[in-house]
Amino acid sequence: MNIPIDRFEDFACCLPEIGAILGFDVGSSRIGVSISDGERIVASPLLAMKRGRFRDTAREIEVLCDERSVRGLIVGLPLNMNGSEGPRCQAARAFATNLAARLELPTSYWDERLSTVEAERSMIEGGMSRQRRQQVVDRVAAAIFLQTALDYLRTSTGRPA
Repeated sequence: MNIPIDRFEDFACCLPEIGAILGFDVGSSRIGVSISDGERIVASPLLAMKRGRFRDTAREIEVLCDERSVRGLIVGLPLNMNGSEGPRCQAARAFATNLAARLELPTSYWDERLSTVEAERSMIEGGMSRQRRQQVVDRVAAAIFLQTALDYLRTSTGRPA
């Protein structure tokens, strides 16, 4: 059974040289999804999924993975400001564990502290309406932490992630 990889460096070693990575910002009612390009240089917001039965969500993600040649998954960990894990982290870890077992793709975690705050701030600065921000904040937050993870992969391994 495939399980999430805690050490991000070990996750990087499991990835093929090319292929997209999906990032997930797991919330209580929605899951923000972002995607990298195949060379893993740029992360882009993709969609926000309503949280429902895991089986249905996993099926939708499976289709995305097939259509977009996804080779890895990163689930954001909403750590507390002091670095400790609370109930939201437990939910994100459970989501990652179930997803990794179902999809058999390398899966890991990334600290997503303040990604939603950063997403909100940038959208406000861009003049986006409150209603529109609510529609896109989850996927933008997922893109923000996925971009940080891609940058780390590129600099830590000396090659494209």
